[in-house]
Amino acid sequence: MRILTMVAGVVCLFTVLLDAFQTIILPRRASGRFRLTRIFYGATWRPWVFFTRWLHDPHKREAAFSYYGPLSLIFLLVVWAGSMVVGFALIFYSLGSPFNDSTQGAGFRSDLYVSGTTIFTLGLGDVTPHDAWARELVILEAGTGLGFLAVVMGYFPVLYSAFSRREVNISLLDARAGSPPTAAELMRRHSYQGAEQALTLLLEEWERWSAELLESHISYPLLCYFRSQHNNQSWISALTAILDTSALLIAGVQGHEARQAQLTFAMARHAMVDLAQIFSLTPVINTADRLPAARYEKLYNLLCQSGVSVCRDGHSIERLRDMRALYEGYAQALADYLCMPLPPWISDQPHKDNWLAVARLRAQTEAANSPLDKRTSANIDSQTIATLVDDHHDF
Repeated sequence: MRILTMVAGVVCLFTVLLDAFQTIILPRRASGRFRLTRIFYGATWRPWVFFTRWLHDPHKREAAFSYYGPLSLIFLLVVWAGSMVVGFALIFYSLGSPFNDSTQGAGFRSDLYVSGTTIFTLGLGDVTPHDAWARELVILEAGTGLGFLAVVMGYFPVLYSAFSRREVNISLLDARAGSPPTAAELMRRHSYQGAEQALTLLLEEWERWSAELLESHISYPLLCYFRSQHNNQSWISALTAILDTSALLIAGVQGHEARQAQLTFAMARHAMVDLAQIFSLTPVINTADRLPAARYEKLYNLLCQSGVSVCRDGHSIERLRDMRALYEGYAQALADYLCMPLPPWISDQPHKDNWLAVARLRAQTEAANSPLDKRTSANIDSQTIATLVDDHHDF
């Protein structure tokens, strides 16, 4: 019996330390289907989603989802620490509970107490070991606890630094593609003269952002549960919008920026697929079409009205459908699992936003020194533009 208890304690410690090493220190995807972290998130995320969906208010529901990421990190650390306490307590118990305890006598409760006070380096001294092996194990546990706390203290800044870097570009995308971001709005806002270079530069930035997202979120998958600052923004919607735009540029738009779009599409799709595999998600096949034929015609007309050089050869919609098939299934799987909706191709709520309000004022400024007919035209155009999309922030 004591041998089995010893084995159970060693296995418990080995499982916790290996899991913490893979989760915190190892700079690559952790392997193993029976990892403690994997079991923890599998056992807590589904119930959290089930009860959160009972909230009818979308603001409260999104706020509840936003609590899960930080809280899960705290409770994961509690699970690690508690498992180590139990592991050392089982080892002490297998040695015959070698402690002097004047309050309740030696036993498993005393072993748990000694293990808990030792791993958190309290050192109260009310229970003392009377065996050489026990004293050495107490020293080993105290060192393990001190090292564990040191690693954990360095864990939080790394996580929040990666989260902050992720959110910067998502916030910047608001003025370039709206909230939620859409490919139509991103293309329309880059339809001015000389916008090809700006769009190419934007795609280069998002190629790097996708690579950073892949590196950080594979090393720390729990970052995927962290929500953005605004309810209508998320890393999944931003990544999907960039993939939509890149696919549109490759399949149906004339211009040199299509070359950079191929590079950005490859990197962004790589990130989308690998992150779906982190959660063992398979691509969704039978799902609602995000861009049916009628919506594609509307998208085509909108781009033409904005001055985008659209390639309309009769097969552009098929090429775009083939491009979408490479990533939409994985994007939908992640969106369903993490409860983050995918963005539409075209915004469905035609209201003003911050960027369009500024654009309208700028159009009025440019029209001030123009002939009367141009001034009137500029005012009409700006008022028309200001009714296309809705980017209002929703906290």
